[in-house]
Amino acid sequence: MALHSMRKARERWSFIRALHKGSAAAPALQVSEHTQLSWILSCMVRLPRLQHLHQWKAKTTKQKHDGTVGLLTYPVLQAADILLYKSTHVPVGEDQVQHMELVQDLAQGFNKKYGEFFPVPESILTSMKKVKSLRDPSAKMSKSDPDKLATVRITDSPEEIVQKFRKAVTDFTSEVTYDPAGRAGVSNIVAVHAAVTGLSVEEVVRRSAGMNTARYKLAVADAVIEKFAPIKREIEKLKLDKDHLEKVLQIGSAKAKELAYTVCQEVKKLVGFL
Repeated sequence: MALHSMRKARERWSFIRALHKGSAAAPALQVSEHTQLSWILSCMVRLPRLQHLHQWKAKTTKQKHDGTVGLLTYPVLQAADILLYKSTHVPVGEDQVQHMELVQDLAQGFNKKYGEFFPVPESILTSMKKVKSLRDPSAKMSKSDPDKLATVRITDSPEEIVQKFRKAVTDFTSEVTYDPAGRAGVSNIVAVHAAVTGLSVEEVVRRSAGMNTARYKLAVADAVIEKFAPIKREIEKLKLDKDHLEKVLQIGSAKAKELAYTVCQEVKKLVGFL
């Protein structure tokens, strides 16, 4: 579960630091073992393997082949995030399956060279494997998308969510149907609707019979707002208790450090660093 948890930890740390807005914030314990294991693993993977990962190719193309080494080797850091805690199962999106294959190969390669040490983790895919961009249904929804209307965020206001769905790309057919190959835009909205309501795609389409896409987009926006409401309330509640957030982060960092240090030391002994 490390990939998911460590990403969330990083996001929460940024959030907490922003709340404090100054040097008064007590520094959280840093888990340097992530980068240490990442370096060891990077010595076990060949350059062409990383260059052929589809996310690297897509992102560096978008950046006009100006991608950095950090971007290229980020999947190795992801592998370190996972293997450092000897994770056995990792919840991932469809776009991360290829990166998980790299994690599995690194674990198997390490075990073959140094003896059985790392479990070979398995991917856990949810029923909704990928959320597509509201502005470009051929691409995934991403928080780094420069088009602010493309991505719905949990912290968005109801007005912002309505605007994003109103501007979502569909087509010239007003009927609500699910056909990812032929009607990617509408199908993406149907998939989002199914995900936030817990209904099947078929049931969502059935209940939307007779509704045009313009009206349907507003109905989906309302469903998303309703789904996000309790989460937003909890976020606002937590933002009022900065000391609690800081304490939780520090306790979590200390526990992660304790686990990570032991595994990293064992790895260093196996490879001959100690």
